[in-house]
Amino acid sequence: MRKFVLIAAVALTACLALSACGKHEATGPAGPQASQQATKPTDPNDSKAWNAYFGQIVQNNMQGMKADRPYPYLVPAGDSEDAVAGRGRQLSNVQDAVARGVLPGNMLVFAGQDSAKTADLVVAAFKDAKPGSFKDVIVLFIGATADQQRVDDVLKPTGATIRFVAM
Repeated sequence: MRKFVLIAAVALTACLALSACGKHEATGPAGPQASQQATKPTDPNDSKAWNAYFGQIVQNNMQGMKADRPYPYLVPAGDSEDAVAGRGRQLSNVQDAVARGVLPGNMLVFAGQDSAKTADLVVAAFKDAKPGSFKDVIVLFIGATADQQRVDDVLKPTGATIRFVAM
């Protein structure tokens, strides 16, 4: 399971990095790809489909980002030992980033198959963030509408530009 989470995170990062490469070339109106809606995978074990799904959502929400690539955090679903350990590592990574601060123009992406667990991670990671410390940083949360408010509540004081996409 640990390898699966690592592979999924690397694949999502690679997908996002590659999708960011072509974003500067488009100067005209958005093409037909931008209007396509991502289809949520039905198989929780299909990591390729989930990475493509999340990657398309991120690509459609990169406007205003000035950094080379977004920083995705793919939160593992499930309650297995590996999934719990993976979420613990992700939480530690995000808490470190929050403590250090993130430069304006960057984008943090939080996504996972289990929206509640993803929201739990965001709330825990940002609960001690200093007010205004994320001004001009884009935070994209991909999850369920039921989790949107609690994520907004913890992010608003940071000054982050909050984006939400319902899965």
